Amino acid sequence: MSGIIAIVGRPNVGKSTLFNRLVEEKQAIIDAKSGVTRDRNYGEGVWNGREFTVIDTGGVTIKSDDAFEDAICKQVVMAMNEADVIIFMVDVKTGITDLDSNVADMLRRANKPFFLVVNKVDDGKYLYDATEFYSLGLGDYFTISSANGSGTGDLLDAVIAKLPPEKPKDDSKNVEEIPHVAVVGRPNVGKSSFINALIGEEQHIVTPVAGTTRDSIGTRFNKFGYDYYFIDTAGLRKKEKVNEDLEFYSVLRSIRSLESADVCVLMIDANDGIESQDMNILHLIIKNNKGVVICVNKWDLIEKTTNTARDFEENLRKKIAPFSDVPIIFTSVLEKQRIQKILEKIHEVYENRKRRVQTARLNEIMLEAIDRFSPPAIKGKNIKIKYVTQLPTPYPAFAFFASNAKYVKDSYKRYLENQLRKNFNFNGTTVRIYVRDK
Repeated sequence: MSGIIAIVGRPNVGKSTLFNRLVEEKQAIIDAKSGVTRDRNYGEGVWNGREFTVIDTGGVTIKSDDAFEDAICKQVVMAMNEADVIIFMVDVKTGITDLDSNVADMLRRANKPFFLVVNKVDDGKYLYDATEFYSLGLGDYFTISSANGSGTGDLLDAVIAKLPPEKPKDDSKNVEEIPHVAVVGRPNVGKSSFINALIGEEQHIVTPVAGTTRDSIGTRFNKFGYDYYFIDTAGLRKKEKVNEDLEFYSVLRSIRSLESADVCVLMIDANDGIESQDMNILHLIIKNNKGVVICVNKWDLIEKTTNTARDFEENLRKKIAPFSDVPIIFTSVLEKQRIQKILEKIHEVYENRKRRVQTARLNEIMLEAIDRFSPPAIKGKNIKIKYVTQLPTPYPAFAFFASNAKYVKDSYKRYLENQLRKNFNFNGTTVRIYVRDK
């Protein structure tokens, strides 16, 4: 166990800026607008050789017009309960507020080691102003500037000293070595609810309001024989609907999460069917050569007859053609229906994506298929495919060596792909075909 540090406080005191500094990357979204952070955001930091986990939390508000107020407060309490040490941040430039006093009361009830940290002391003239915070009754404080890093070293020295003794590392895999799974889709299709249902707690705020998730939140899942790193992403809207700078950066973060994933779970709403934005997300997955599992969520809300699921799936596969060799799961995250099936399919797709085919077996199968249907001659040029090999890529990619390779049409490449899918299991993953001169 590396030790857990939670950063808490009212909105806009610089919690996410300090979080990014401690994890040494811009992992949390920062904006001048208050209330940007809603979910708990986790990151890993190191100080003087000691590793630790940092939790960034949403700003605590009371009786505000923020629809997420209660949910954010619940998240903050959960983070405080989870932490070994708590950093309570206040803002020297605005002084003590009623919200600061409320957070101080929460800290007293938490019965955890904590540090009062006065932020935005980026000039010596603010040192005297910081003495005001003695009136919170929490004792001594640290003065820092999370923006430029001044004072954070002394703070970390003190925080590390309060963490529990570090346990020896075990031989289990670290996060980089396990499959990364991005949960993607339009806003309000059930992505966060799916993660919560898996881990058995409300780590991600869920409300009926579309766009609740703004950051891409990572969660390790290690149960039932599966070990995945799930990334819950902000809902991807159509470009013309992304009219806030903040939401624009959320979408960019979602796209980056998708690009770094091995497998994507594309969630669609059973009530709406697959819409144009779902197709755009699917094309993004295909373009980046990621594995994909399609989850049709809210299936419990659909009125069913004998062939409802069959007809829905058939129509869905027509719409996503030619890339229709993908697993489709009908689920209700709310009712926890077929969630285990999603985990099974993620594992299958991950294995299919990294599948390697022996060169001898590959040539035996594919040259026979080519003999049955040879590429047609173009402009008097005969095309002869001589052999095939799999390329050393993270996803299935094959090079076919042929005479007059530039004359091979895309329609014939699709035939080659179909033959590969027919003979080898590449369900849920892209297959790239390259024809090279020999």
